[in-house]
Amino acid sequence: MTHTVLIAEDDRAIRDSLTRALTLEGYRVRIAADGTQTLAVLAEQRPDVLVLDVMMPAPDGLEVCRRLRAAGDRTPVLMLTARVEVPDRIAGLDAGADDYLVKPFDVDELFARLRALLRRQPPGPVEDVLTVADLRVDPPARRAWRAGEELELSRTEFDLLELLARHAGAVLDQTTLYERIWGYDFGPGSKNLAVFIGYLRRKLDRPGLTPLIHTVRGVGYTLREP
Repeated sequence: MTHTVLIAEDDRAIRDSLTRALTLEGYRVRIAADGTQTLAVLAEQRPDVLVLDVMMPAPDGLEVCRRLRAAGDRTPVLMLTARVEVPDRIAGLDAGADDYLVKPFDVDELFARLRALLRRQPPGPVEDVLTVADLRVDPPARRAWRAGEELELSRTEFDLLELLARHAGAVLDQTTLYERIWGYDFGPGSKNLAVFIGYLRRKLDRPGLTPLIHTVRGVGYTLREP
């Protein structure tokens, strides 16, 4: 199967280099040089995966990603960035990106990241609504409620909650969570998962409600009734 990649990158040299490499690898390639062009191409034809530069002009990659997710578009997004600090990486993931790659990068690593993202496409239909105690998660609508009150969740927070709810009662190890949510394991020193679990707990386990997200020390996390 031939996949279509949209390269959204304002640096012409990088854009041309990626176009040649991806074409030789067997991908169909479309290009955009700024945020406005990217949104126009996405409106015209949905690619299988989007390679998105953070620092594009008018609007930048973060804003493009936010608009994409706000419209309900779940096209996998690999974000290219020269920013290496943890808050910058978290900002990209929280905007809706599925993965990120720091410049300069090896093209073989980019190929591997793209393959991982494409493998994550859901294999078939899923249940309409997931229920755990007084928590309801509606995956098609990307909405969730706790004790009758709707939760305001980012794209990554919702994906993490949905995964935990689908496996309610089971302990999911950190490697599995990283692979399923971000497409690869950030490594033992990463705090990204703990950060997002913290975000979820603050929104889900409000005062007066029984905690549903539990840490299994040395293993991972589970969502279950007490």
